[in-house]
Formats: sequence, C-alpha cells, structure tokens
Amino acid sequence: MTSSKFPTFDARIERWPIAGHFTISRGAKTEAVTVVAEVRHDGRIGRGECVPYPRYGETPEQTLAALTSMQERVAQGLDRQALQAAMQAGAARNALDCALLDLEAKTAGQRVWNLLGRAAPRACTTAYTISLGTPEAMAAATASAAHRPLLKIKLGGDGDGARIAAVRRAAPESELIVDANEAWTSDTLAQRLAECAEAGVTLVEQPLPAGQDEALARIRRPLAVCADESVHDRSSLQGLRERYDAVNIKLDKTGGLTEALAMADAAQALGFEIMVGCMVATSLAMAPAMLLAHAARFVDLDGPLLLARDRDGGLRYDGSLVYPPDAVLWG
Repeated sequence: MTSSKFPTFDARIERWPIAGHFTISRGAKTEAVTVVAEVRHDGRIGRGECVPYPRYGETPEQTLAALTSMQERVAQGLDRQALQAAMQAGAARNALDCALLDLEAKTAGQRVWNLLGRAAPRACTTAYTISLGTPEAMAAATASAAHRPLLKIKLGGDGDGARIAAVRRAAPESELIVDANEAWTSDTLAQRLAECAEAGVTLVEQPLPAGQDEALARIRRPLAVCADESVHDRSSLQGLRERYDAVNIKLDKTGGLTEALAMADAAQALGFEIMVGCMVATSLAMAPAMLLAHAARFVDLDGPLLLARDRDGGLRYDGSLVYPPDAVLWG
C-alpha cells in the first residue's frame, strides 16, 4: 500500500451539458465529456482537465485508462519533466501535466506563472463560437452575439460563401475568424478564401485536411491561415512554414502546459502568429491556457460560455473578457 507521505493520484470522467448544441463539420454534440486528474500530497490537491478527441483516436475511457496506468509512477515521485517522456502528447498527458503544475504551485505557495518565470496573465478578449448551420440559423445566432468583438465562425464546405456573408451582415462590427475544421478541398480553396476575404474575415483556421494541405503553399493567400489539426507540438512546426501563417496551440494537443509554453516560444521564433485555443470544457481546462494568452494574437477560450453551467469557482467572464484564474481553481 502506498504511504501517505507519497503523492496519490486518481482520475474520473465528467459530463457537462452544452447550452443547446455545438456543431462543426464533423457533427454535433450536446455535452462535453472531460477527464479530470487529481494529484494529492500533504493535504493539497492539484487538478487538471482534458477533453479526449475522437479525431485523434482518443476516447474518455482510453484516456482514463492511460491516466490510471500512471498511478504508481506518480506515487514514486514522477515530475513534469519525466512525464514528457513517460506519456505521449495528447489529452491524458495534458490532464496530468496540469495537475502536477497545480500541485507544485500550491506546495510552493506561489502562483504558477511566478513558479515558471512567466508573465502574469491578465484579462483578455476571447473569441465566441458560432456553430455550423444554415445561413439563416447562423445569422440568427450571430445577431445575438453581435455585441462581442471577436467571433469564431464554424464552416463546413458547400454553402460556406452564403454562411459567411450572412454572418457578416448580422455582425458588421465584429472581427471574424473562421474555422473550417478540414472541410474544404484544394479545388475549392481559392474560392472559399476569396469569399472570406470579401467578408472581411481576419483568419481562416485549418481549411484543408491535415496531411493534405500542400495546396496552401502553392497559392497566394488573401488572408492569414492558421494550422490546427496539422499542428500538435514543437515537432510538427518546422514543416508548416510555407503553408500557414499562424498555429493554434491547444493543451489537449500538446499534452499539457509544459509543452505548450515551449511550443509557443518555438513558434514565435519561426515567425508564426499564435492562437491559443480550447475544446468545449469547463474553466479548469481553460485556466492553464491563460498563461499563453499574452503571446497570442487570437485567444479562443470560450469553452465555459458554451456550457449550460460551469464548475463552481470557474473563470470570470465579463462579456468577452476572460480573467485569470483564482488560485482555488487552478495554479
């Protein structure tokens, strides 16, 4: 039996209803399924939350099993540096990495950004997501959110020109970014980009499928293009320089904040703009990503705004302004 003087670790699956539904080119869902990791030591609890993503072959059950398999390693004193080699990048490592960071900060009696020698996060503007639908449905949803300064519009292929035009009419003053979620093709790429440019879109995220995005290097891009599914951690950056202008850093892809911070530094050194993104999840998943916001041209941390309810003690949102986490929540 593990002695109480050693850390203990457990994880669980949680389900959070979404307000209405969340629809992208791959389908719709009505709840966010997250996995929470907790590391306990000397009466303190470090927590981290992740969202397993089927697009990357992850399920909640597999993620939970991967985390549970690390219990003995954690009890033996596994730290974040050793964790990077012990688990592959992905949702499971993210939850444990963030839990270990939270525990480090609580043990040291410091905020996590001071512990890491990083700038303290401050309130910033987050994008607000408009789900994929008919032009009429998207225009109606956009009209309700037109007071927000930054909107992220989910597109899906055929009919996207009409969708983005309808959205722009409904929100003439908002900055628009678009996420195609790999739904476009090389044959339609130029037309779709032109339609977005005409509507005054600032950035298009992942227009082509990962691994099939060579066309982006062969055309003159009329607006910035951001990699999401095509980029995961530092190892995937170098091959994207001719195809993308920005990269979307998500902790569930990088496998935690430790790698995400290093990736942001590397991406900036290569000349990429930064977007910090999220999956639909609670404030516990958003809080660590706030440390990346100061380096980001675009912040997309609206996950809790899309839920029917957030966890207690969650991040404070004032319209589209999101504020740094209290220590009780994380870090």
